[in-house]
Amino acid sequence: MRIRVVSSREEIFTLNPNERIVHLAFRPSNKDIFGLVETCPKIEVIQLPKSYRRTVSKSIEMFLQMQRVQLIEGDVWGHRKDINEYYSISSSIIEKIKEMKIEGKSAEEIEKRVSRESKLNSEMVAYIMSKEITA
Repeated sequence: MRIRVVSSREEIFTLNPNERIVHLAFRPSNKDIFGLVETCPKIEVIQLPKSYRRTVSKSIEMFLQMQRVQLIEGDVWGHRKDINEYYSISSSIIEKIKEMKIEGKSAEEIEKRVSRESKLNSEMVAYIMSKEITA
């Protein structure tokens, strides 16, 4: 699973229209988010750092809900955009989630443990659980 890291508003319009998960490494305006949803019609998740997440307007939150796009708070720890424009979630993390699911662990327990071990936000772990396990 890959997260496309976008570090500037100019980059939004150069994205592949098939992107499903995007991390915005800058403080987006309403116009930037509208542009992102328009450029990437298949988008499912927009991830923002905690400080930027708090500045998103209620109207944009409602717009994203209507578009069925999740707005998740989180970071891409240790990612270097100059080396790769994607942050990859390792298959070992996905396997760990599947194993814990098979063991009968609760969703909350899986989210807490995997987010602690992998530095992924618990909301992202929940998204991975909903996508990868059913896929």
